[in-house]
Amino acid sequence: MDLERVEAEIAARSARDEFSGAVLITRDGVDLFAGCWGTANRADGVPVTRSTRFGLASLSKTFTAVAIGRLVDAGSVDFATPVIDCLPPDARPRDLDPRVTLHHLLTHTSGLADYFEESELDIAEYARLWDEKPNYRFRRPADFLPLFADLPRRAEPGAVVSYNNAAFILLALVAETVTSLPFIELIEREVFAPAGMGDSGYFALDEIRPRTAVGYVRGEDGTWRTNVYSIPIVGGGDGGAFASADDLVRFLAALDEGRLLSAETTRQMLSPQVRFRDGVAYGHGFWLLGQGRTRSFGGTGADPGVAARALRWPELGITAVLLANVSEGDSEIWPLVLSAVENSRLTARASFAD
Repeated sequence: MDLERVEAEIAARSARDEFSGAVLITRDGVDLFAGCWGTANRADGVPVTRSTRFGLASLSKTFTAVAIGRLVDAGSVDFATPVIDCLPPDARPRDLDPRVTLHHLLTHTSGLADYFEESELDIAEYARLWDEKPNYRFRRPADFLPLFADLPRRAEPGAVVSYNNAAFILLALVAETVTSLPFIELIEREVFAPAGMGDSGYFALDEIRPRTAVGYVRGEDGTWRTNVYSIPIVGGGDGGAFASADDLVRFLAALDEGRLLSAETTRQMLSPQVRFRDGVAYGHGFWLLGQGRTRSFGGTGADPGVAARALRWPELGITAVLLANVSEGDSEIWPLVLSAVENSRLTARASFAD
């Protein structure tokens, strides 16, 4: 019954053109629920399929976090390493406190100013950020530095928990500096490849990529436009990767099963480091929900034309993924998915994904 409610809600919202995307729920590698709705490319009527790659927005922060974890395992850095020791002078914010560590960046406790304060502005404001800062110029982590490098810090390290995109830009710069590799190449080698994520990447919005969903934003007049001018042209440390639902299942399973990081580093990554609100904690780059049998970890993302949610419940062996190429509908659907999983009323339903 729980999955029937999920399917009915998605179908109703899709019929009203309020949702376009894919939902996948698996248990121990077996599909419990798999469905696709809407169009990946509205201009040509290309439907969403199970192999469609969607933008992930901030869910991509989990990849950055794992890349740092692999550097920890390699002995190149430690979570307690000062950030100032990992960056050349020209890549440091002017007001970077020498006490800020990688731990602070990974847990949103650095006190650094952000280039977009999500707690203060609606996500629609994010698109306006690029009106005066042409998004096509932002292709590498270093390109984002001028957005925040000269801003005064907001708090002392560790004093305040405040969601911070700039912190993950710095983590990408740290990874590049330590490895001498471009960030995207590093993620492909250290995260996507070992996790078996062959359908994932940081695709430029002006590239022609097969099976990649175009993000859409509904205008005030009800018409749709693409998000090509609403987000950076290439993603980086704080967001912007693309992946299929199946690749996200593979990623979370690989992390849970110890195939990406050592047991100790995995434990630290997925242990509560800070509390955002009741029942919601944050590890090193991962959201942590629930306790005991219904404990879960994963990531979320929201950009103009993008909605992404992925969680894994280790005790249940279940992973749930929701990906959409519109900025609406997911907030009503996702709670139904969570309820179905955490009430353990899941029985396999026939896949209708392709």
